[in-house]
Amino acid sequence: MTATQAVQKPELTRKDFVSDAEVRWCPGCGDFSILAQVQKCMPKIGVPRENIVFISGIGCSSRFPYYMDTYGFHSIHGRAMTLASGLKASRPELSVWVITGDGDGLSIGGNHFLHTLRRNMDINIIMFNNRIYGLTKGQYSPTSEQGKRTKSSPMGSISYPINPVRAAIASEATWVGRSVDIDTKHLSSMIMAMASHSGASFLEVYQDCKIFNAGAFSHLTDKTVRDDRLLYLEPDQPMLFGKEKQYAIDIKTHRPMILDMERSRMDSKDLMKYDASDPTLAYMISNLDYPKFPVPVGVFVDIERASYSDLLEGITNEAKEKAEGPDDLRTLLAGNNTWSIE
Repeated sequence: MTATQAVQKPELTRKDFVSDAEVRWCPGCGDFSILAQVQKCMPKIGVPRENIVFISGIGCSSRFPYYMDTYGFHSIHGRAMTLASGLKASRPELSVWVITGDGDGLSIGGNHFLHTLRRNMDINIIMFNNRIYGLTKGQYSPTSEQGKRTKSSPMGSISYPINPVRAAIASEATWVGRSVDIDTKHLSSMIMAMASHSGASFLEVYQDCKIFNAGAFSHLTDKTVRDDRLLYLEPDQPMLFGKEKQYAIDIKTHRPMILDMERSRMDSKDLMKYDASDPTLAYMISNLDYPKFPVPVGVFVDIERASYSDLLEGITNEAKEKAEGPDDLRTLLAGNNTWSIE
């Protein structure tokens, strides 16, 4: 091989993204599934391993950076998105991922969640939603249902829960999705989709906490019922569900309704198709919930808008071109805007 010939780097696999740290989650935790799918997807996103960074806050989910053989940062409670924003602003070439939980991201971190999505920072946010505080041993969280009895709500929670997907859409996010920990094929497709999006991408994952909130989503995900209780959103396709796709969600007078395809004698070609470029429709569909409706999963929003990262790089370059005087920091600090007091 001559000096001018390019050296072919070996193709990466999942094993290249598995660290040597012991995975310290409870047996059966849904976090294992999410970790496995992320590790499988990383070799496919087309980014060198040294340019991938995982940042987390505090919680069971926030152990995640230890288990990825990439760069990572285990930050403080609710602040993962601020660190991720700063990193992306200063190193725009990096692929930045935030791993958070429903408590970490929506309680103490709620303000940062909102503004990171509003600014459209080019980072990927995966929220593990188990509807409980697992690390601190079972208090109710911002997504816990009303009436939830926990150590911190022995008489039942009186708080109305946050719908993370609705909150993300209302925060002007440009990519919003939802998946389930045990549906590995769908989860993998959602991770790949968010990785290819330019701008802020947010994925909520329904995740089972076997110790403090076991079966929180079994009424939706059990094999015997999931066909009738989960609505898989597909772009430009009718919103069909049921084992034989015999039911449909249609919208008339801005109110979703369930159609029985056989009884109504409707043809799927005549049904409303889902449009992920319409945030108004996405917000309406995100409100569907069991038992009245099936729970939607998939891509809710996918729109193009200039990312904060690109805009920041643009105005930074413009400012540098217009700048007059020294660009050395020491010279600037000792320049005309400082004085000495004797």
